[in-house]
Amino acid sequence: MTKWNQPSPDALTGYAAILGTVLLTVFGQIVLKWQIAKAGVLPAGFAPKILFLVGQIWNPWILSGVGAGFLAFLCWMAALTKFELSYAYPFMSSSFLLVLILSSVFFHEALTIPKVVGVALVMVGIVVGSRG
Repeated sequence: MTKWNQPSPDALTGYAAILGTVLLTVFGQIVLKWQIAKAGVLPAGFAPKILFLVGQIWNPWILSGVGAGFLAFLCWMAALTKFELSYAYPFMSSSFLLVLILSSVFFHEALTIPKVVGVALVMVGIVVGSRG
């Protein structure tokens, strides 16, 4: 930090990398759920299950989710060059909150008080634990 308490350019790069990690991770999860829900129910039997899942790999949207996961991995590596893991990792808990909200908006999943409290407790627990 500078004497005016402004983050250094290095820190800003690290925060941008963390933000990229979170957003790309959330994108991948939302797209995967969307496309798998469209594909239908997992068939019975081991071989049909494997064929079903492998067949989904070639879906362009699922490939975009895989690509987003890879880009999130690269962003995370960049973030870890700027911050200690114990400092950076609690930011990842924001992905839980974003997935909870977006799954309610896009998939009409129930947004219940126990889910909200549970995600809040996870987020608070991760932050508190990382400071200890």
